[in-house]
Amino acid sequence: MRVQNFLMVAIVASVGAMVACSESGPRSVTLSDSPTSPGSVQLTAPTPESPVNDAQIDTVRPTLTVRNGTSSSAGARTYEFQISDRTDFLTTLAAKSGVAESALGTTSYTAESDFAPSTRMYWRARMSQGGATSAWSSTAQFRTKVAGFNRPGELYDPLTGGDTIGTRVGSTTFMGTRGIRVDDVTSFVRYQLALTLASGVISVEVEGLAPNKPSEKARIFSMMDGTGRLFDSKYLFNVQYRGIPGNPDNAISYKLLMGDSSLKYEPDFAARSAGVRSLNPNTTYLWTATWGSTFRLTVREGGATGPIIYDRSEATQGTYNPFSHTVYLGANDANIESGSFAGAIYRNLWVGSGPRPASLGSALSNR
Repeated sequence: MRVQNFLMVAIVASVGAMVACSESGPRSVTLSDSPTSPGSVQLTAPTPESPVNDAQIDTVRPTLTVRNGTSSSAGARTYEFQISDRTDFLTTLAAKSGVAESALGTTSYTAESDFAPSTRMYWRARMSQGGATSAWSSTAQFRTKVAGFNRPGELYDPLTGGDTIGTRVGSTTFMGTRGIRVDDVTSFVRYQLALTLASGVISVEVEGLAPNKPSEKARIFSMMDGTGRLFDSKYLFNVQYRGIPGNPDNAISYKLLMGDSSLKYEPDFAARSAGVRSLNPNTTYLWTATWGSTFRLTVREGGATGPIIYDRSEATQGTYNPFSHTVYLGANDANIESGSFAGAIYRNLWVGSGPRPASLGSALSNR
């Protein structure tokens, strides 16, 4: 009995010593992200090979390649890949496990669906063998193909690659990575949406907006039914940066008809006066308008993450139901109203039934 008690104490002490040796303090990782190495198997993480270093790729469906990790034991090994538009991978756009290791020294995985164009992406990989899992590789990043699209419910046009998915009318000039410039009040870019949006968002980055232009109601963007004159449309929708005389000068304003002239929404003189802003032509402003049961217009200084310098909303009645639903950078009614804002430079246009994706267009920045 004494021998048995002595052995039991020894076993407990031995187990306690092993536990103490295996616990090196708390770790701020979840179980699913933790490397595991049961038994004596020791794994090293794979190394990203391509695409890396913020490479600009010519596709929206990338192939990811890693240099194989190593193992202290023989046997089959597989890889798990993750792709996200966030550096912390709190959300993933694609995840694939069980990718068999290639005997050629590198292992690849091709995404199974397209990602958003013009977007910066992040990816990583890890290796598994039996019940063991390596640590994650270092994080690599790349940028998806710069391209636009027009599909039911959403339109995107980067306007920075020397082309557009819209129709250019009049004098317009591509300004490299700055976008496209509407050169005079009679010029514009027109888009025919694939689907009428009774509610939605239109959002675009604009620079070249200077105060005190000789233009009473210069349009930043507009929408209507078809391609007739905006002024005559019962679905007239326009957003303005007024010049002189602007009633008052340099006021941010808008006008919206919800299917009938009796359903007209626009700020009065007092509201326009509160919206007077002296904009800087060298600064980028993100203009965003939402419509539906509520109309709201915001302007952000410096782009998508900048401070809001204008914000006005009001409840609306009626249904915005233009057919066909046409969007303009600028406006097509210069012969009766002020037309387009001459010299405005546009990039990253989004029109959709849902909010502008936060990471869309991130491939066009140098951040």
